[in-house]
Amino acid sequence: MTKTVVVFDYGTGNIHSAMKAVEAAGARAVLTRDRAACADADGLLVPGVGAFAAVMDALRTHGGDEVIERRLAGGRPVLGICVGMQVLFDAGVEGGVETPGLGQWPGVVRRLEAPILPHMGWNTVTAPADSTLFAGIGGERFYFVHSYAATEWTLDVIPPFPAPRVTWCEYGEPFVAAVENGPLSATQFHPEKSGAAGIRLLTNWVNSL
Repeated sequence: MTKTVVVFDYGTGNIHSAMKAVEAAGARAVLTRDRAACADADGLLVPGVGAFAAVMDALRTHGGDEVIERRLAGGRPVLGICVGMQVLFDAGVEGGVETPGLGQWPGVVRRLEAPILPHMGWNTVTAPADSTLFAGIGGERFYFVHSYAATEWTLDVIPPFPAPRVTWCEYGEPFVAAVENGPLSATQFHPEKSGAAGIRLLTNWVNSL
């Protein structure tokens, strides 16, 4: 049966490309902020383009923070992309201003220490061998456009809960490129702009729903 993925509509993010990519991955894509539709969907995708503070403000304005929290409380899958990943951390610092995030993961998103910013282009990543998202595409390149990232992973998980699968990339310094943490997954890169490898990653996610 075809899975339904809601692309959360909060007035920002690369909506058109995300919708097309979800459909290419074999799911039915629905663009909405309707809470019932968000709750009932097999998967919820949270895109994000722009500044951390602006994305957080838009999410809260349209109830995205509550939608995400309620889905995760019920073990329902959520996928964040780019700033949609960054806002899952405790906070983001841009221009010396710290903005609270959604607090799903500990840590602060900050400006990368790199000679040229933004980090824009194709890079390989280092994924865990047991990754679901990167199954069959561990050696592929993915498309990044960002100046900020989480550069540390500090979440401690106590058994019997499984440890999160954390994928890394390096641009000036190592940073978190993707996370798979129970029902919550996210990528710093844009799978919807990453060609066949990005569609395969989204297909892996859709198939896991």
